[in-house]
Amino acid sequence: MRGARILVIDDEEGIRTTFSAFLEKEGYQTLAVPDYAKAMEALKNTPFDLVFTDIILGPRSGIDVLKEIKTQAYPCPVIMITGAPDIETAAASVRLGAFDYLPKPIRREALVRVTKHALQHKALSDEKKIVEAEKERYRLHLDAVFRSVEDAIITVDNHRRITQVNDAFEKICGLQAHEVIGEECGAGRYRCGRMCCEVLRQTLESLLAVHEYRIECRHPERSNQVVVLNVSPLRDRCGQQIGAVMIIRDVTRLSLLEKELLERNQFHSIIGANKKMREIYDLLENLKDIDTTVLITGPSGTGKELVARAIHYSGNRAAHPFVVVNCSALAENLLESELFGHVKGAFTGAIKDKTGRFQISDHGTIFLDEIGDISPRIQLKLLRFLESKEFERVGDSTPVKLDVQVITATNQNLREKVERGEFREDLYYRLKVVEIKLPSLAERRDDIPLLTGHYIEVFNNRFGRNVMGVSPDVEKLFMEYRWPGNIRELIHTLEHAFVVCKRPIIEIEDLPPEIRDHGKTSRSSGRSLFAGRDRILDAIRQAGGNKAKAARELGVSRQTIYRKIRGYQKGNHPEKL
Repeated sequence: MRGARILVIDDEEGIRTTFSAFLEKEGYQTLAVPDYAKAMEALKNTPFDLVFTDIILGPRSGIDVLKEIKTQAYPCPVIMITGAPDIETAAASVRLGAFDYLPKPIRREALVRVTKHALQHKALSDEKKIVEAEKERYRLHLDAVFRSVEDAIITVDNHRRITQVNDAFEKICGLQAHEVIGEECGAGRYRCGRMCCEVLRQTLESLLAVHEYRIECRHPERSNQVVVLNVSPLRDRCGQQIGAVMIIRDVTRLSLLEKELLERNQFHSIIGANKKMREIYDLLENLKDIDTTVLITGPSGTGKELVARAIHYSGNRAAHPFVVVNCSALAENLLESELFGHVKGAFTGAIKDKTGRFQISDHGTIFLDEIGDISPRIQLKLLRFLESKEFERVGDSTPVKLDVQVITATNQNLREKVERGEFREDLYYRLKVVEIKLPSLAERRDDIPLLTGHYIEVFNNRFGRNVMGVSPDVEKLFMEYRWPGNIRELIHTLEHAFVVCKRPIIEIEDLPPEIRDHGKTSRSSGRSLFAGRDRILDAIRQAGGNKAKAARELGVSRQTIYRKIRGYQKGNHPEKL
């Protein structure tokens, strides 16, 4: 270190002169003083890189100089000069922190050598202090970041023992640092579901990071708290795993907002934000815990069973059975036995007692779909049950009393059936204490994007796909199409598209032919798809030749079906049979 400043303290002028001459010849700057007082004054005013001091200085010794330098933390090594190198004070000076000592008489080679060693030591010491200061600044900066982050940060070693947590940990997890540091994650004081500790364990075992993993904490004092986890392995400079770091972000407020938004757009799996749907949601909310009969009307495929399930599962009967019966699927005698049960020998084939659906749904809800198709006999028996809450099994005269809520549904106009004498008026009014009229999909077109997005997510989960959505052309077509099959048709359309589509976006060519060709057909002929010959024939075939049922599936009246068939047969319609 040429140019280094060196202080020489000795009461002998010859020693001071000799030292200064030797050291200045090596390129060092020197200052020589005779006693303790002048030395302290020099040290106070000038930063020195090295100090030589004689042990014996008169009233104050070189040991006093050494002690003061150490007390004031002056950054310079001290070399003691002694005329008796074997005396106790020389060894004591080294114990007190002196870098070295030189015996008198001083030889030039020894002076130069020990000076170089001392200055090299100081240079290394200064560099070390700079590095340590930089590390300390970095540590303080990192600590400030660590403490100011609103997410909880937890670091653990390879044995899942917690090594460090930040301030946000206490806020999010409800535990203080001193309670968990050194303990295994998940042990002892935790009152939550500890799912985050399980994710941490999996990361340590697999060495794979976990990103944006959402869990519900299930903490008794933090109701509905939801957090997102990011967990990554920790490695040293050599790439060896030394533990893991887990970042916990509290997204409870966001989750509540998402839930609120979802609740605005649906009610117990019923999807829709249309004004008519919101009015239905309000009505369903009012029906909760009210024990009354409900009649759900609307075109086929509009989700009548979903509404029935919403009524059941939102009320106080949710823990009890929800039983569904399709009244149009069974003949009269079979339907009576299915609903009310029978005793052994009640009729041919009744080889043992059978429990009816009403009895199965005791304390719960029975949903009678296609109620407009039941026979007068079943109508009467149902009316008696609604009035008395009692029924008799087929072949048995013993009344059975039940507590069952009855919800019915139809896509027919029961009022017209009453006027034609096909449906009992007293039963009609008994069933429609509360009537819920579901709109067709064409009446709630603004819900089509919402429904499309929901069922794309459903089919992604079911088929293990990652379809992102539909193309603008498909979206436009969906908004223009009449959807005679309503939501059921939309669901089947999307399911078909999932089978065909190999891209992340559903295109026109992925749709069923009748949907795909709708735009072209409507522009060229001005006719809607439901009026097509093939569609009507398919509906009749699927209904087993039952034109009334085919009309219900198409969402039109039976008279419309007959009128179109007559038109085809007479050749008055562009499409002939």
